[in-house]
Amino acid sequence: MADPGPILEDLAGESRELDELVTGAEWSTPTPAEGWTIAHQIAHLAWTDAKALIAVRSPGDFPAEVQRALTAGADFVDQGARELAEKPREELLALWRAGRAQLAEELAQVPEGQKLPWYGPPMSAASMATARLMETWAHAQDVHDALGLRHEPTRRLWHIARFGVRTRDFAFSVHGLAAPAAEFRVELSGTDGAKWTFGPPDAAQRVTGSALGFCLIVTQRRHPADTDVVAVGADARKWLEIAQAFAGPPGSGRRAGQFA
Repeated sequence: MADPGPILEDLAGESRELDELVTGAEWSTPTPAEGWTIAHQIAHLAWTDAKALIAVRSPGDFPAEVQRALTAGADFVDQGARELAEKPREELLALWRAGRAQLAEELAQVPEGQKLPWYGPPMSAASMATARLMETWAHAQDVHDALGLRHEPTRRLWHIARFGVRTRDFAFSVHGLAAPAAEFRVELSGTDGAKWTFGPPDAAQRVTGSALGFCLIVTQRRHPADTDVVAVGADARKWLEIAQAFAGPPGSGRRAGQFA
């Protein structure tokens, strides 16, 4: 069972960097997510942290949250972001800061082996922390793109790459497709100069490229054609088309050439 401690430290680091970036930014700036400004990006993170706190503190109440999501349909997440984005800037910042701190404290106390409910499959505390890191990094990418800045990759991407690999079958399922029976081999050039590998070395189908490119694909922040990631095998190629590390219905992703 993975220890959530190191992941929570990386989540805190990623959150601090985004916090510093948005503190001096114009929050009405449009981002690549259609209809979302920087304010919406922070609002979404605060909203999701609040939902995660419900899952940790009151898991028995979470089925009602899932039902609300099903009733609202595809607008559920956008509605949450819109409502919080209307708050004054300093109020929303304070809400996000307090919520992410509370969630980190709660996740650190979850007993080993306990699964937490979510909008996708139930998760351990370590997986929940990784999911929050993945989302924070992905929405930070949107903010960097909105401001025309480079989002410098760090070794924190290892957690996101691993999460992207582990959510392969989920990506197929949300598209109504049967997941491939065999694992893929994933070989990535890590940010620390090492090769990050996942899956059996003798797998018939494989994915290779940079860790940054792979993470941009599984978070749907770049179209696969705009990265250096290459897939060998029909199922592996299909995976790159539909890869989705976040819960919920299929995302729309980004257009090929959008960031050329």
